[in-house]
Amino acid sequence: MVAERVREDLVKAARMYFLDGASQQEIASVLGTSRSNVSRMLAAAREQGIVEIRIIDGTERRDTLEAELKQRFGLHDCQVAAHTPGSTPAQTVSKLSSQWLLDNIQDGQRLALSWGTALQAMVWSVTASRQYDVEVVQLVGGLSAVDAGVTGQELVRELATRLGARYRYLHAPALVANLGAVEAFLSERSVSSALDAAKSADIAFVGVGTYGDSSSAAIIDAMALSPADRAELDAMSPAGDICARYYDINGAPVASRAVHDHVIAVDLDDLRRVPMVVGVTSGRVKAPGLVGALRGGHLDVLICDEAAARAALALDAATPRLGTEGM
Repeated sequence: MVAERVREDLVKAARMYFLDGASQQEIASVLGTSRSNVSRMLAAAREQGIVEIRIIDGTERRDTLEAELKQRFGLHDCQVAAHTPGSTPAQTVSKLSSQWLLDNIQDGQRLALSWGTALQAMVWSVTASRQYDVEVVQLVGGLSAVDAGVTGQELVRELATRLGARYRYLHAPALVANLGAVEAFLSERSVSSALDAAKSADIAFVGVGTYGDSSSAAIIDAMALSPADRAELDAMSPAGDICARYYDINGAPVASRAVHDHVIAVDLDDLRRVPMVVGVTSGRVKAPGLVGALRGGHLDVLICDEAAARAALALDAATPRLGTEGM
């Protein structure tokens, strides 16, 4: 009788996790046990044949584009999703990026996330079969100017829940109008320690923005720059941003203090020191931001769709790199 009840609990835990999408903590609350025990129950369900997992990878990849991007920009890895009828580019890229995450993270690591719709899709595609001993942290503060569902805090919490991991918030907004307030936030131990944790991440997952488009444009609008400051920024020809840090088509940071000094996030130099930075994006419109990020060496791994890949390669070929004009 005891063995039968145990099996019933294993079936219930497996059904809630794999079919209903419940987190391990939610299952633990229902069953009156610990999250770590739920992880063991799920493993036991697989061992006893209660759960059978089949991997059907319906995401076709473009090997030629992957090889060209790796060779041209010296990437550690690159995955390019082919167009799949019935799926959006964001959906195909989210499948590749979430699987890359599960294939590469290791216990004891620290993962850092920026924000945005591409990372939101990635996080919601993550389905872990075990609990990971990792910590998930934010690269950039909360962004009130965009949908709350794509902000750093929401994504960090959701990913940690799906991995059975720990997480740490960066208790500060991304954008602060008053410089005195920025300094006050940075002087807070909780904020400075959270930023230090992000800087010491083992893997960082970042979205890639294009200047003037979508959320990248929303950041600039939220800054409420004066006409003079906005004209100065436009004159610097920003191409894109990562973590609300803007750079030009060659990847050089845009030196606008009116923008840089009002953002609470790691900067591009901090990001460069992270051992593995993974860029996740899709769409032709991302080409300028993507080319700048690749030329600047801000990414070690790129996961995108074929439209973004082809557009980026074409733009790179058509746009002289710094110091190559006339060659």
